[in-house]
Parts: sequence; C-alpha cells; structure tokens
Amino acid sequence: MSAILILRHLKVENANAIAGHTWGFPAISNFLGFVHALSRKTKPELGLTLNGCGVICHRSQVQAYQPGGWGDWVFALSRNPLTKESKTAAFVEEGRMHLDISLVIPVEGRIVSGEDHAAELQNKLAHIVQTLRLAGGTIRDLARVELHSIPYDEEDQIKLTRKLMRSLLPGFALVSRAETLADHLDDLQRQNPQAEPLDAWLDFAALKYQATAPNESKADNTPVEWKSVPKPANGWLVPITIGYRAISELYEPGTVARTRDIRTPFRFVEAVYSLGQWLSPHRITRWEDLLWHYQADPDSGWYLCANQWQPEEEFEDCF
Repeated sequence: MSAILILRHLKVENANAIAGHTWGFPAISNFLGFVHALSRKTKPELGLTLNGCGVICHRSQVQAYQPGGWGDWVFALSRNPLTKESKTAAFVEEGRMHLDISLVIPVEGRIVSGEDHAAELQNKLAHIVQTLRLAGGTIRDLARVELHSIPYDEEDQIKLTRKLMRSLLPGFALVSRAETLADHLDDLQRQNPQAEPLDAWLDFAALKYQATAPNESKADNTPVEWKSVPKPANGWLVPITIGYRAISELYEPGTVARTRDIRTPFRFVEAVYSLGQWLSPHRITRWEDLLWHYQADPDSGWYLCANQWQPEEEFEDCF
C-alpha cells in the first residue's frame, strides 16, 4: 500500500445489527463490501484502488428494548400498514442500530504531492463516501477524510501507526481471535473427544451460570449460590460472522432463476462464525494487525474475511 485513508467518525443510521446467529454489530463483510463499492468509484475517477479496511467503533446504539423493563431484549420494529382484511401484515424481523465508526483503508495508486491536490482529493472522497450506504444504513455525517502517505522506513511506519491509532481514541478496534477459538476447541476435545467447534464457539457466545453449594452438601434442601461462568479466555471477546462456506456447486451465470446478477457465477452458501475481540487502538503497532481483507478460495468453497492480529506476549495479561 502507498497510503492510508482514514474516514473519521462516519455516523450511520439504521445499519443492520443482525449477522447470522449474532446481533449487536454488522458483520465484517458489510464493511469490506462498503470499501469495495467505494473502490469501484475511486478507481476510474481518482485512479486509486482500495483493498481491505480496519474498523474502529466509537459509539453504537442498537434499536432494541425490554418490554417488561427486564428480561429478554427485542428489536424496535416499524409497524407495517394493515392488509385489506384489516389484519397485521407479515414482515421479516429486522434489527437496526446507529453507528459512529472510523474506517482505516489501505490505498494503492499514485498520489500527487501538494496541499492543494490533497485537499481536492479529500473533498472528492468525502463526496463519494456520502453517496453510498453502509451495512444497509444511511451515512448521515462524516467528520473528516484524511490521506496519509506510508513512509519507507519501518521505524517511521511504526511511529505513524502509533500516532494515528492514538488519535482514534476513544474507541475500540475489531480484530480476529480465531486462534484463541481453535486453542479452546483443542482443550475441549482433550476432555471430550466428541466436542465440536460449535461447542467451543458457544462457550464464548453464551452467558452461563453454575450453581454451587456453599458447604458442598448434597442434601436436597441445601441452598445454592449461582455464579457466572467466566469465558475461556480474557478480553472483550465476541462471536462474529467472518464470511461464507459453499454448500453447492458453482453454477454458471444465468442458470439459477431469480438471482440478482445474471452475469456472475452463483452458488448457495451458509454463514461462517469465528471469534473476534474489541481492542483499544493504542495497542495496534502495525497496519497489518488492524486491517481485514477478503480471503476467497472458490475451489475449496471458502469465502472469508481474514485479519492477521496476533497478541504480543507483553499484552496477553492485559486482555
């Protein structure tokens, strides 16, 4: 990459809050899809190619409430008009949320130096960004567009990374912790050879409580104390959707009825789940640790979003 593009404080209304079996934040594929759509506009107009992105969330608000003031949360849904029989029309439940995020995007292409050209380029990018949608939501505001050239010296790159990451505080960056999920699965399978990846994933996704008797008595009338079961690893770990897995062959364009695009090959897929972590941006020292990229292999049927974050030993106790 030749430069880093930062879209500071993108405010999005009514973005999709549901990602497969998870809810509370859009899937990472929504943000990569936004960058892909932005790249398709910037390449012919500005000669710039965008590939991948890092996501930093400053604030989020899910449109949900508790009907009884406690218990399960439900999404706040819009009321559809009644049918001609004066009955409630059927609808598909949609979870929506408001977002305040910043996107860090690697840029490839020739960028002419000079303050006047940089200002013109940033103004054009700001205009293009606000014509798009993100995760199905509407972009209402964009605080600032920044374009930073990447130094050739590695030490200068680290200094620039640290400076920019600190400037994005307060906020949290989403990174991958797939290896933590794999390690936990290995531990489960040593205890129970029949354990499956879903069991390991649910240990991070579910809220679990366990009853313990204070005196370790087995009498039926002994009072018990309920305590929450901690997650298998430390840190703000969350279940996330990272892509899709093919469940059918790859069909030729136009052979499957009612597809969106008759010029593109088509196949049926199902969601792929993994583990992510919300991390303070000041712990990011390399751009590669923050950025997500497409990792598609049509031959094997995997269409994933990959991130290279690896926790440093000195930070492991801080998670």
